[in-house]
Amino acid sequence: MIVLAIPLSLLRRPSAPLEEADDRPTFVGTAACRDCHQTAYDGWRGSDHDLAMAEATDDTVLGDFDNAEFEHFGVRSQFSKRDGKFFIWTDGPGGELAEFEVAYTFGHDPLQQYLIPFPGGRLQASHLAWDVPRQRWFHLYPDQEIPPDDWLHWTRNAQNWNGMCAECHSTNLIKGYDPESDSYRTTWSDIDVGCEACHGPGSRHVAWAGIPPMARPDTPDTGLVVPTRDIEPAALVELCAPCHSRRAELGDYDHTGLTLLDHMVPSLLAEGLYHADGQILDEVYVYGSFLQSKMYTRDVTCSDCHDSHSLALKKEGNELCLQCHQREVYDTSDHHFHKKVHEGAPSDGALCVKCHMVEQPYMVIDWRADHSYRVPRPDLSVEIGTPNACSQGGCHDDRPIQWSVEAHRKWYGQARRPHYGTTFAAARADDPTVRGELVRLADNGLQPALVRATALGLLERYPGEAATSSLRSALFSDDPLLRHTAIRSLAVPDPAERASLLAPLLSDPIRAVRLASVSQLAGVPRENLKSYQQAAFDRALEEYRQTMAYSLDFANSGMNLGNLYANLGQPNDAERYYRLALQIDDLFFPAKMNLAVLLSGQGRNPEAETLLRQVVRDYPENPDAPYSLGLLLVEMGRPDEAVDELRRAVTIEPRNARAHYNLGLLLQQLGRVEEAERALRGAAELQPSSLDVLYALADHYLKRGQLEDAAEIAERMIAAHPEERIGHDLRKLVENSPPPPAMN
Repeated sequence: MIVLAIPLSLLRRPSAPLEEADDRPTFVGTAACRDCHQTAYDGWRGSDHDLAMAEATDDTVLGDFDNAEFEHFGVRSQFSKRDGKFFIWTDGPGGELAEFEVAYTFGHDPLQQYLIPFPGGRLQASHLAWDVPRQRWFHLYPDQEIPPDDWLHWTRNAQNWNGMCAECHSTNLIKGYDPESDSYRTTWSDIDVGCEACHGPGSRHVAWAGIPPMARPDTPDTGLVVPTRDIEPAALVELCAPCHSRRAELGDYDHTGLTLLDHMVPSLLAEGLYHADGQILDEVYVYGSFLQSKMYTRDVTCSDCHDSHSLALKKEGNELCLQCHQREVYDTSDHHFHKKVHEGAPSDGALCVKCHMVEQPYMVIDWRADHSYRVPRPDLSVEIGTPNACSQGGCHDDRPIQWSVEAHRKWYGQARRPHYGTTFAAARADDPTVRGELVRLADNGLQPALVRATALGLLERYPGEAATSSLRSALFSDDPLLRHTAIRSLAVPDPAERASLLAPLLSDPIRAVRLASVSQLAGVPRENLKSYQQAAFDRALEEYRQTMAYSLDFANSGMNLGNLYANLGQPNDAERYYRLALQIDDLFFPAKMNLAVLLSGQGRNPEAETLLRQVVRDYPENPDAPYSLGLLLVEMGRPDEAVDELRRAVTIEPRNARAHYNLGLLLQQLGRVEEAERALRGAAELQPSSLDVLYALADHYLKRGQLEDAAEIAERMIAAHPEERIGHDLRKLVENSPPPPAMN
């Protein structure tokens, strides 16, 4: 029997007031707020925030630890209690069965998880959770067998509390990861989400409140670091966003109320996270949805519907919505076309939320509502395959989609407003005709910033003058998310031009923007920067290193540092961080592929080949690995094998123009002219204005004596790029070429 347990003192700090240093406010703990704010405290007590995390005791543990059992894919787990402590017998590291002591509870409704201490200061969230409403144990991945070497296994990083969960379940959390020892010293002020999680460190406010009322100074916001009254609605929403969003964290959140992108970068409406029309798909929480809503544009805030302290809804049912919406207009069958009583029984068909806040289950049983408050669009379900409220939630899921479409047409008429979902769906499918729509969407100031930023991100797939112009314009946007996305999406090969565009943003007031800028400028020769820009670059570079070091417990940050040092011309450091990323997650293929590129550049081709073949094997649907492997095999003098890999890349991703192009060039070298022509024509169809592609096709025709075809391509080159000499020179070459010999 193995029992893993770490002293709790290593994982928490007491909530006692701390000494002030340099006049900076410090955290004093929720208990310090109770006497003066009893009503707010009583509302908070027992809330989701209060019960976000707790030490495992008889009062906090809700699961059945009376020798209960649960089996999942042949692993029989047991839950027991002795001497006031709680234990789980289950598969641990390496798949070995062992007993683990529960140190903390995590959440309370509708499920409760249990945190288990591991060496190195780690807390791991068990894959076995307690279903509170149904009073049963269940597995978070009920239909999947999760082997012990899988990133999703409860002993691996996906279920690590320190890096994945802790930030939003405790107050003043300091992750404290040390990459050298690969260990954590995680601390907090309050174990749960207390007053200071929203209001910021309270020492100044407590000091102010301790002064007799008649003698209190006129202190702004009564000494509160983060004011919550008399602030802009968007700022009020941002108080909730650091936790209620899918995001990339830039460091420990210090609760000081700085601009959101100084602490985190919210996810865009990315494939795999959101449906093409912005509906929730993966667990994205609330912020990204809410930013798309009309509610947000009308200055509605979270606290208009939820009590700020208890988090409870302020009213039930439609009464909540009728706080703002006219009852006589919206709470009628003329609007929703549903009955409140159906076949003699109460019906929820007339509830506003059934149409406008469709719920999805996450973590098996935790139903979350989409906060974009969208109008149901069954027509989009037909057009781009997105879900709609009519066919979800047990409403009319037994009916065909077209039935819902016809009902909508009958009720609301034929006309439907254009939706960005059609544009995003086309872009995700690499539709070459959608570039203009993406540009218009990115430039449309009436669209939500998150939607515009998503369009900017997708423009990376559509190089060209229009896309470049839109991205360059966004560099000067007032919205930091647009600036950040434009920097990451803008491809500027010329180092001097890149420096001219991005160097000013090294001094941007927003941290995320500075970090994106320095990442893009890392490969630019230093002489392309002015002296004051070099100083700004050095400051931003150190800031970038610190940000990545904060999250070096995850493979992506190791890869980012590897990319940084590769661009800085420091290959040894680059290799070190790529290998660190793979040490954390051996299946993290982007780091494997980037390491392969690095090794190939050093002439270590066999090592590079091994890595790329691993990715091809482990991720057979990934087109980039066979493409890179094909190019490597050409370099290694193995063209026939290279053809096979490039064909594999084209098969996986038929719209990859560069794969078609390089396959065509290789086939041409091998004398397989008909195959070469098909590949080059395929590339030209996908990139009809690419000079490289068109020239390769024209050259192919010239070599075969197909002068008319070559002349046609020359005219296309001139039309697409009249300023480039190559098209004009090619036309002259064709005109001066002797006609092919007559066929007998």
